[in-house]
Amino acid sequence: MAENRKLGRPTDQRMAILKNLTTDLLVHGKVETTEARAKEVRSIAENLIALAIKEKDNFETVDVKVIKAKLDSKGNKELEKVTSKNGKEYLRVVKEEKIEKRQKDMPSRLNARRKIMAKTNKVSDSEGNKVDLPAKLFGEIAPKYADRKGGYTRIIKLGSRRGDNAEKVIIELV
Repeated sequence: MAENRKLGRPTDQRMAILKNLTTDLLVHGKVETTEARAKEVRSIAENLIALAIKEKDNFETVDVKVIKAKLDSKGNKELEKVTSKNGKEYLRVVKEEKIEKRQKDMPSRLNARRKIMAKTNKVSDSEGNKVDLPAKLFGEIAPKYADRKGGYTRIIKLGSRRGDNAEKVIIELV
């Protein structure tokens, strides 16, 4: 029976470490850590990338009716004066109806998206904008590795850490 490394931590701490390292690897492309942790992260990351490759084109495009506020040339909402039933005037936002094309995930891709979200953390970029990690996996990483059969990560040994002599490595996406 295959057994995961314990990494000298209780289960909840170990899972949090692996989740953080996996997220950082997928967002930044490489992470510096110990060899034991890198081997565990490699397994998780390669499974997620393989899942994303399998499901990358499994969606349909649908037309969605969207009601949005109409914007003027400066990007502000347009307002109109309206009279209420009791004769008072107030400003109301002008709304417009548009039909947009959006991607709708098929059930297996939705399941894959949920699996990816379970194995990674929510993350923001340097400007504070939220990064949609499943979308990044499906849109950027999966097409890059679509023709590979496996081996999406590389571990490069750096030597021993000074304090506890642990083997330091860099794990990176190939």
